Amino acid sequence: MSISLRVQDLSVAYGQIEAVKGIDFELVAGEITALVGANGAGKSTTLLALSGLLRPKRGRIEFEGEDISQLAAHQIVQRGVVQVPEGRAILTTLTVTENLQLGAYTRRDKAGIASSMEEVYALFPRLKDRCEQFAGNLSGGEQQMLAIGRALMARPKLLLLDEPSMGLAPILVQEIFRTLVQINRSGLTVLLVEQNVRQALKIARHGYVIETGKIVLTDTGANLLANPKVEEAYLGG
Repeated sequence: MSISLRVQDLSVAYGQIEAVKGIDFELVAGEITALVGANGAGKSTTLLALSGLLRPKRGRIEFEGEDISQLAAHQIVQRGVVQVPEGRAILTTLTVTENLQLGAYTRRDKAGIASSMEEVYALFPRLKDRCEQFAGNLSGGEQQMLAIGRALMARPKLLLLDEPSMGLAPILVQEIFRTLVQINRSGLTVLLVEQNVRQALKIARHGYVIETGKIVLTDTGANLLANPKVEEAYLGG
């Protein structure tokens, strides 16, 4: 069992307000790990620190044995850590194809980029059908597919997903989560941040529950789903 990412004593603050308070967790390479909790618990802040978009107040973030805590965001992407942001952040005035091409901005291998594009279209056939449409004309579910596809164009080793089910109809949520399982089967390590605790823990091998900036529970996804505390707090038990 090899560790892809190791986080030790991570604290992140907005001015004087500490949003993440000395958390520790690990991601096993090739697995889906879920970081779940209520809105405002510190989930998205944690991802922003992992991506280099927020500088930690203290602590160490180690990816494949290298300390990446002080690296710039683009350097972290170059090492293979790629985030699908909350709210998708696609460029609405560009086409689907142009958005995907932007995801490969760190790459120079034209044949490889073309191959990755075909893999994304195989994963999301709807995107291929709409490849010349402006991204702003896509449905919410299609925009989420595009955001995931754009991240995959960077050839990530670790995919960070921030609330991929947000604002989607239940049937589309199921489709997105099935796709995440499919992506993970190819060997890609996934860290999934979600308010939809039930769906996240269903597909995660391991899970962490975060409350007010602190990790309060950790176990397998299945055990957390069956945990009465989790059920009461997050699953309407």
